[in-house]
Amino acid sequence: QVRLVESGGGLVQIGGSLRLSCAPSERTFAAAMGWFRQASGKEREFVAAWRATDLTSFYANSVKGRLSISRDNAQNTVYLQMNSLKPEDTAVYFCASSTYFSSSTREENYDNWGQGTQVTVSS
Repeated sequence: QVRLVESGGGLVQIGGSLRLSCAPSERTFAAAMGWFRQASGKEREFVAAWRATDLTSFYANSVKGRLSISRDNAQNTVYLQMNSLKPEDTAVYFCASSTYFSSSTREENYDNWGQGTQVTVSS
């Protein structure tokens, strides 16, 4: 099974920026690469995903205009650029890949997951 390794989390002030990275352990086809997050005491939620089918991306309404997902094919890495961060963005962020679904926001449709990286937004 493909392993996904996230990096780039940390502590940032309100309004600051972070870039998360996700690198699969091997090259394999994925219909979509996505990011989810889980805040303390809450359920995991969809953040953003990139479609391999048409090279487009889609986002949760709560992050539109502030977070941006992209992929570097040469590096086989997916990034989540996070700008204008708010305290409510504090969560563990998970990278995930979906073999069969290119436009899903549902975590059950993603079959490979990373361990997660903590993002904390503080004043």
